[in-house]
Amino acid sequence: MQDDRIISETGSEARVAAIVAPVIDAIGYRLVRVKLLNQDGITLQIMAERPDGTMTVDDCEQVSLAVSPALDVDDPIDSAYQLEISSPGIDRPLVRREDFANAVGQLARIETAVSVAGRKRFRGTIVAADEEGIQFERDKVDEGDEAVVSIPYNTMAAAKLILTDALIQQALKKDKQDRRDRKSDDEDGDEADDVTEH
Repeated sequence: MQDDRIISETGSEARVAAIVAPVIDAIGYRLVRVKLLNQDGITLQIMAERPDGTMTVDDCEQVSLAVSPALDVDDPIDSAYQLEISSPGIDRPLVRREDFANAVGQLARIETAVSVAGRKRFRGTIVAADEEGIQFERDKVDEGDEAVVSIPYNTMAAAKLILTDALIQQALKKDKQDRRDRKSDDEDGDEADDVTEH
């Protein structure tokens, strides 16, 4: 499957992403982000999720077991590193068009690779998202600046939700609904559909 992320990595992180994205996709997950962190030596953080946006500890283990052999074979990092598989979390990076659509009404930080409306860093609320980009309402406006700016996806270098009470409430509500849906599916299915731990 082709990588449908609109914000992706460069350099070593892009090499890792090219190796792990097809592996992750093949087992039913999708890549969110690859990041090399200099903490306790080098940590290779691979953020992944199910297509519905969820990710459990067991899911992280499945992804780890799948990508480790691929990384051992291609060896894209010159030095020793720790592999960390994680979920995107509530204050997730926004990397796909649907991430932005799902984040309408939420507070976010966005960095652009080129100047948009006279700047490269934005903090504010995503008020709309379409195929080309987003409408973004800045939370602080200097004199002469527009309060609402259009930010095309092809200018974005990074985007991330900001943890707020509203975001936490939305995540809790979604989790509750997901649990209700799973319980309903379990009751509708037969015993052959039950998932067992391995």
